[in-house]
Amino acid sequence: MKVLVIGGNFAGSTAAMEIKRKLKDKVEVTLIDRSPDFLYIPSLIWVPTRRREVSQIVVPREKVLAKRGVDFVLDSALKVDTAANKVYTEKGVYDYDHLVIATGPKVNFDIAPGIKEHACYIGTPPGAMDTRAKLDEFKKNPGPIVIGATQSAGCMGAAYEFLFNVEKWLRTQNIRQKVDLYWVTPEPFLGHFGIEGMPFGEAIIKKFMEMFHIQYRTGVGIKEVTKDKVILSTGEEIASRFNMFMPPFVGVDFIANSPGLETGPNHFIPVLPSYRHQKLNNVWAAGLTVDVKPPFAQGEVPFTIPKTGYPSDVTGKIVAHNVINTILGKPEMEEKPWGKITGLCIMDAGEKEVIIFSNSLFKPRKIAIMIPNVFYDVFKLMLEKYFMWKLRNGLSYLP
Repeated sequence: MKVLVIGGNFAGSTAAMEIKRKLKDKVEVTLIDRSPDFLYIPSLIWVPTRRREVSQIVVPREKVLAKRGVDFVLDSALKVDTAANKVYTEKGVYDYDHLVIATGPKVNFDIAPGIKEHACYIGTPPGAMDTRAKLDEFKKNPGPIVIGATQSAGCMGAAYEFLFNVEKWLRTQNIRQKVDLYWVTPEPFLGHFGIEGMPFGEAIIKKFMEMFHIQYRTGVGIKEVTKDKVILSTGEEIASRFNMFMPPFVGVDFIANSPGLETGPNHFIPVLPSYRHQKLNNVWAAGLTVDVKPPFAQGEVPFTIPKTGYPSDVTGKIVAHNVINTILGKPEMEEKPWGKITGLCIMDAGEKEVIIFSNSLFKPRKIAIMIPNVFYDVFKLMLEKYFMWKLRNGLSYLP
């Protein structure tokens, strides 16, 4: 029995190692990824301000996966023929009995004119390093900064984190007084996060904005970005010398080039609550590649839900469990829609943090708490150390 996993970060690595750990010699598990390293994406927010180097937040995949009995192939997947159960890559063709798609997203920089040319993006190592270089140049001639998320985006949390870390960096560089700092977001209120907010969440984020003297605009999109200003969907023009925006995510080219996956315009995978494809019994999806509909009504400026590392890891475990049961001929499927996964996030705020926990990512919730820690981001650092230790040792069964 052959299980083929496309994509090897949070969801893909977890699924591959769990399937192999539990089925052992009953299955061949192969993981294909175009990068040799696992990347702890949440810490990319610290790379532009030099709190982290990229080398500190990566783990080479091959040795860890080999230790757990998973074959690693460094390659780029191009498309899948779902009728023939074959995946085509740049270097070859791979057969499968079960296919797990955990490719992560592609970033839509074309959401507004000038985003690609005049705004930074921190969601990849090259993007984070480019942002570092732009900040180094910026401090020679400081001016207004605009940070936020575009229309249709969902990853507001990372943008908030970068905002507060840049504010901290400006103070350490002794140029804060020379910079007007702006936050722009499609959220109808601060702290919505694409999950309809948390108790006291708006008040907490507002307090941070007041404490750090950050101006903000909610319920807005980006009409255009030029070399010296940001034009909002309202028509307001904000002068700027540095910009960073989180654009929307869409499915990667591998999915878009595979019509048999029957995806919609965003090219995310339509799945059942078991994360099995809605129509293909031997195709599964985990992590950011899963199609998740926002549970809230859209306003004038659309935006969507967050897809972060914790639910990605959870969906990887669910997929592994269900693939294993299917191979063993057991009908029981674990089911947990994305919105019912536990909400767990520690939002960094420039050596401060906000701890967010709920029993369910989407409403209704029985438990929902949001606790600021204005002294030091100790829990954020502990979470990073835990995940890096877990990854280096291939301990996929741990939370």
